[in-house]
Amino acid sequence: MWFQLCKVMVSDIFGVFLILLLGYLLGRIKIKGVSLGSAGVFIMAIAVGIAATYLQGSINEALLARFGTKANGDALLKMSWFSGIGAATSVSAKFSLVKSMGLALFVTAVGLIAGPKFFRNFKSKAVAYIALGAVIICTGTVTAVLITIIGNADPAIITGLLMGSLTSTPGFSAAQNVFSEQQAMVAAANGAAYPFGVIGVVLFVQLVPKMLRADMSKERELMALQGAPKGGDIDEVSEVAQPAKKLFEIDKFGICIFALTVILGNIIGSISFKFSESIVFNLTATGGFLLVGLLFGHFGKIGRVSLRVPDSTLKVFRELGLVMFLTGSGFEGGLKFLELVSDMPIVFLYGVIMTLAPMIVGFFVAKYGFKLCLLNNLGSITGGMTSTPALGSLISVAESEDVASAYAATYPIALILLVFVPQIMNLL
Repeated sequence: MWFQLCKVMVSDIFGVFLILLLGYLLGRIKIKGVSLGSAGVFIMAIAVGIAATYLQGSINEALLARFGTKANGDALLKMSWFSGIGAATSVSAKFSLVKSMGLALFVTAVGLIAGPKFFRNFKSKAVAYIALGAVIICTGTVTAVLITIIGNADPAIITGLLMGSLTSTPGFSAAQNVFSEQQAMVAAANGAAYPFGVIGVVLFVQLVPKMLRADMSKERELMALQGAPKGGDIDEVSEVAQPAKKLFEIDKFGICIFALTVILGNIIGSISFKFSESIVFNLTATGGFLLVGLLFGHFGKIGRVSLRVPDSTLKVFRELGLVMFLTGSGFEGGLKFLELVSDMPIVFLYGVIMTLAPMIVGFFVAKYGFKLCLLNNLGSITGGMTSTPALGSLISVAESEDVASAYAATYPIALILLVFVPQIMNLL
């Protein structure tokens, strides 16, 4: 019986859902009205990753000692989600699927939800959203350059930190291509900055409304007004906004359409554009899911076939996807977090600065330069910071999915610019 119980407890499914359970409970704790929300799962995943790293030897010995025969102990160790923790391939094989599935569910759901309103919102504030994406990335780049020069730091390390601070996988990949002889250093720096890159933006979008004592009902009204169409767009918007009539629905839950969106997004995201030997750009899976989701959500049909997915399905997929993504990425980050921070404590501080500076500058430019309302302002920041978890947190704070439109508008320009940043850093 004990063997069977331990067999369950060391299974991958048990580990993932244990993190989800404890993380959600942690996220529910409020301090002066501020809570981690879904990011509590990320914190718990990091903690479990750290614990697994340092307790692995003790757990292995306890399993072998408890069951007497080496055969039984070895059988448990081989199926354990914390076995072989030192091997990146082992961890990747067990948690990357959770992370990738979560990303697909969350971003696709966000795209499908935002699609019906995205294009009219974008047209009304297109210049502001494009400029904000550029401002946020340029601020991060200037901060990185200053830290490199003033701190006499290695550009490869600082570039890795910047990509971790902005939680940008495409940027991280580009950095490793540019600094091809220092890939391990870039990866270590990225891992050190990534946790605060997630948590910092999540807390920012929660704390700013509290500090400004914002009335969310009024802010939602302002957001709706800023996204309102101009006179010439009324017919177009009403046509898009009208519910589909007499269209063929493949299934009532929209699973088939959702799956099709993910498949097409994956294909589009994998298409690469090569500008030089070291600069290769693609939308990545995230950009592909978002783009196809926005298009399907906007047009709503192909001929007589409905492309709509019920809101009830999308909201479940959005939340489930977010916590799955946070579980996978948090556990991977926790495995190396303490080692990286203890070896390079000043590097962690640099990462904090590179997370905060772009958000603060972007917020004031959006508020005073482009006169964006608070929710569109914060939505733009989550897109400019390429922060998927922060978008989930902002949706909860705003109690509206409409903030995803601002995220979707700034995200592409931020994604494109980040791919070119390592080239600039390599000149230092």
